[in-house]
Amino acid sequence: MIRFLEPWWLLSVLPVLVVAGAYVWRQLHRKAYAVKFTNVDLLRSLAPKGLGSRRHYAAAALLLSMLVLALGTARPAMDTKEPLERATVILAIDVSLSMQATDVEPSRIEAAKVAAKDFVRELPASFNVGLVAFAKSANVLVSPTKERPAVVQAIDGLQLAEATATGEAVFTALEAVRSVPTDGASGLPPARVVLLSDGFRTAGRSVEDAANAASAAAIPVSTIAFGTDTGTVRIGSQLQEVPVDRRALQQLAEVTKGVYYEAASQEELRQVYQDMGSSVGYRTKPREITQWYLAAGLLFALTAAGLSLLWTSRLP
Repeated sequence: MIRFLEPWWLLSVLPVLVVAGAYVWRQLHRKAYAVKFTNVDLLRSLAPKGLGSRRHYAAAALLLSMLVLALGTARPAMDTKEPLERATVILAIDVSLSMQATDVEPSRIEAAKVAAKDFVRELPASFNVGLVAFAKSANVLVSPTKERPAVVQAIDGLQLAEATATGEAVFTALEAVRSVPTDGASGLPPARVVLLSDGFRTAGRSVEDAANAASAAAIPVSTIAFGTDTGTVRIGSQLQEVPVDRRALQQLAEVTKGVYYEAASQEELRQVYQDMGSSVGYRTKPREITQWYLAAGLLFALTAAGLSLLWTSRLP
């Protein structure tokens, strides 16, 4: 979509419209004058022969040239998306025992691995990607890096453990973001945490404290509530229900200005990651196209001059 960086300059179109109006008025006035002209033979000798409506082509091209050049003064630009050079995505995956539930085929953890690997592979190569796994505690398995194979290999090697420390996962992800080299820039890199979980927090600092910390650091946390309310797992000799804590994950996303998603199947989870990948870590930057307008204006001006020389042997 084309927009103008200095829209006030669009007022320069007004003089062009005035000239166009004057030309139309002059042509109408010329016709009225021609009717009153009594010496028809003299009138024919003065007017070029065989031009007809073609006499307006050069004028139209000249007016178009003036219009395009006037628009060019407003600095037209097109919005383009480009990845941020230091952009960092931290993928935090719940590896609590509830992730072995089979309400999502073949299991929650296996479906999560497949979708997470696809997500990592599809991110722009210039992004840093880190991996955090959390159960009773949270650990950085891969520090932010542009090396995708290392992240994919770590995802394949995820192992389940007891408890769910959702808040600790966010705090650990924030520390991972702070570890990204500054490369001469000031402040934290543009970053986002993508947290996938299926259960209630049972260990570590609260989700509320984690949300406040991420909000203070201006790092959005997008959350994915994965699984169904009918999921069960067998721990020891007992069969336990493992419903999803949607409320806590939604609040975490809202407080940090992230996005909350729900996924109840492997296909839905894959779609979530595809939608997320189209918006994570990009910035919209205007690319000025004034030169296009100048070129078009010059082309119309040359066309006007050429037609006028061809049909009237003079410039318009």
